Amino acid sequence: MTEPTTLNYVSKTDMVVALIRELIITGELPAGKQLRQRDLAARFHVSQTPVREAMRRLESEGLVVGDAHRGFTVVEADSGSTEENFRIRAALEALGAELAVPRIDEAGIQKLTDLNEQMRKLAEEDQCYPELNREFHFTLYEYAHSPLLVSIMRLLWQALRGGPRVTRTHAESVEEHAMIIDALRRRDAEAAAKATYNHIMGTTPLD
Repeated sequence: MTEPTTLNYVSKTDMVVALIRELIITGELPAGKQLRQRDLAARFHVSQTPVREAMRRLESEGLVVGDAHRGFTVVEADSGSTEENFRIRAALEALGAELAVPRIDEAGIQKLTDLNEQMRKLAEEDQCYPELNREFHFTLYEYAHSPLLVSIMRLLWQALRGGPRVTRTHAESVEEHAMIIDALRRRDAEAAAKATYNHIMGTTPLD
């Protein structure tokens, strides 16, 4: 994983929050993992102060949990059944798409389009696809302008072990992404929500 520099962030705490959040979402820091502030400070080349502040912020997001004796650990989400997680994800992401319609700008639509075109060019087993797919969906979440929704989706993707794995082909997924983008471009909130919901639920999840 390429770690960005502090120049990309308002503060060192912002940087550490973003890096740890990414490691949790991708599963590199798995559920139940104890987070040692000294080790993280050395890894990110910062003092322990921004790491400590980052832990508190991530705890407020529900990604880590603090304990007086053990310190901070990555939260162990109750994953439930895979089907249940897909239903929750479909409902929340459809809401995110609906909220994004009046808020997304042309730059956002273009970013989604570019990501989708990158995915379109990949071979079926290309290992770059999951990361591009995750970026596509989280870009959509961000344009909902709902920090709570984004935090919940991070937890849900963590419960799905870094994101959903499905039997649908990449080509099919790309075409469904295109339908979502088209609805966003037309400012059709109902169509965006429906296309997004069908995109999540119109496939068979893998356990």
